[in-house]
Amino acid sequence: QECDELRQRMSEVVDRMDVPEHCRTTFSTYHDEQLKTQGNADYFITSGDKIRFFFEKGVFDDKGEFIVPKQRSVNKVGHALHAYEPLYKKVTHSPKVQQPGIGGEVTPHQDATFLFTEPLGRVMGLWIALEDATVNNGCLWFIPGSHNSGISRRMVRTPKGTFPLTDFIGKEQTYDEKKFIATPVKKGGVVLIHGEVVHRSAENISEDSRHVYTFHIMEAQETRWSPDNWLQPTEELPFPPLYTK
Repeated sequence: QECDELRQRMSEVVDRMDVPEHCRTTFSTYHDEQLKTQGNADYFITSGDKIRFFFEKGVFDDKGEFIVPKQRSVNKVGHALHAYEPLYKKVTHSPKVQQPGIGGEVTPHQDATFLFTEPLGRVMGLWIALEDATVNNGCLWFIPGSHNSGISRRMVRTPKGTFPLTDFIGKEQTYDEKKFIATPVKKGGVVLIHGEVVHRSAENISEDSRHVYTFHIMEAQETRWSPDNWLQPTEELPFPPLYTK
């Protein structure tokens, strides 16, 4: 029921979205495309305390108008659903998440590349399947044990007044495709993603959608959130504690 409610609410949010043409940004994890799209887009880098929309490739014509239905155009919505959408806030802060012990194609990457902490290993992603995630519709794939090898690149903000707005230090490694293991998940299941584990998802080649709700949590005690990260807390929306009194 919670999965269906989240999907229904997102459908309503997408139906109402009104994104200016110059802010219609394609979401990508490819190195060069990131620098050309997210890296050059203030719309992306200032989305940490807002609800904004990022799109699949090929959903706009030369004039920036949609050529596919809105519901099929969106790659992701971020990055403050947990703050402004009550249903998403409820799930993010639910007792299920607070349990003790729970410490288009997405190319191989490590979340710590984008969400860097000192020390490393303090960020975890929660990937909640709102529908069955299968090999055909784009489930996650992981390289077992890769969380023990550190990271090879970082995405950082560039100095104010320079472009692109973000850049990379280092390069993503080349990974052996044979080492990846598929992780199908039933609707309502959750995958916990270590910040340094190498993971990816393939293109959805099926007729089925694969909606997910994903967010990250950080161990705040004795941890430094890098001021160079693209995502920064703001006065209007500091990072909320998972546990509330």
